[in-house]
Amino acid sequence: MSFSAAKIPATVITGFLGAGKTTLVHHLLRNANGRRLAVVVNEFGSEGVDGDTLKSCGIEDCPEGNIVELANGCLCCTVADDFVPTMEALIDRDEPPDHIVIETSGLALPKPLIKAFEWPEIRSRMTVDGVIAVIDGPAVADGRFADDLDAVNAMREEDPSIDHESPLRELYEDQLMAADLIVLNKTDLLETGALDDLGREIAASAGRSLKMIPTRDGIVDPAIVLGLEAAAEDDLDARPSHHDGEDEHEHDDFESFNVATGEIASPNDFARRLARVVGDHDILRIKGFAAVAGKPMRLAVQGVGTRINHHFDRLWSDMETRETRLVVIGETGMDRRAIAEAIGS
Repeated sequence: MSFSAAKIPATVITGFLGAGKTTLVHHLLRNANGRRLAVVVNEFGSEGVDGDTLKSCGIEDCPEGNIVELANGCLCCTVADDFVPTMEALIDRDEPPDHIVIETSGLALPKPLIKAFEWPEIRSRMTVDGVIAVIDGPAVADGRFADDLDAVNAMREEDPSIDHESPLRELYEDQLMAADLIVLNKTDLLETGALDDLGREIAASAGRSLKMIPTRDGIVDPAIVLGLEAAAEDDLDARPSHHDGEDEHEHDDFESFNVATGEIASPNDFARRLARVVGDHDILRIKGFAAVAGKPMRLAVQGVGTRINHHFDRLWSDMETRETRLVVIGETGMDRRAIAEAIGS
């Protein structure tokens, strides 16, 4: 699969709590060499430590606005609610990032996140440049996989969105099986001769040959980590998971279509109508804009499930047709005519 220069590349960084993901991301930001990086941090709980750490790093080429913190739960379990709208917002900026780095939580399954790049609103504009698994060398050598098991378990208990109860070994293997590159961190803490044994164990758990970079303090040349051009969203069959087939939909089973209608009378009434339509037809997402009678500004509309948000975003230009236009996303087989009629009624 050839890499499309028109698509914004995204790198997914996975690994357990304490493995060194944030340290690696911090290093990438400090060595971006003029490249506009945006970072999406899946930190959740009462304190967003990773997000705060990155936001306060003081890197001139990475303003605080380029650090996006998703604190509503495990990213693989909140794809539609959080991840997809965040990606759209980033690539719709006047100056979109050159590359997006996604730091998952230590409990996230990588594959559902990769599959999210098949959503219609994302697939044509972004690609998964590579999946990087950051491994805590000493913890894996000791059979613990994570340095602080109590902290990992506390994270699991604190996140009500998690819909998978995987043993740590399964999560560890899922991270390896999804990866394009292994960053084996904290190698300075390994006993002499342990590195070769650990390399063989990692290869066996991954089930395929992977390039492994031994490192300490998360220091890896960005040229090695960024620019892999893996297009992982097109290579899902080569990335098995212990959770394949568990209540998941292939994203090829989703479709989208446009609905255009005239001016609306009331934003709040329109939002209530959209919520009813979404509920009646099991629509996943709805987004677009509306023309409000008597108002000079355009109404931006964004809905995930039955939660419909709206705000006036800008003035209509003289060159534009004042109309209401929405994109509807749902499972294949939606009754497009009934939905369009209900929205325009």
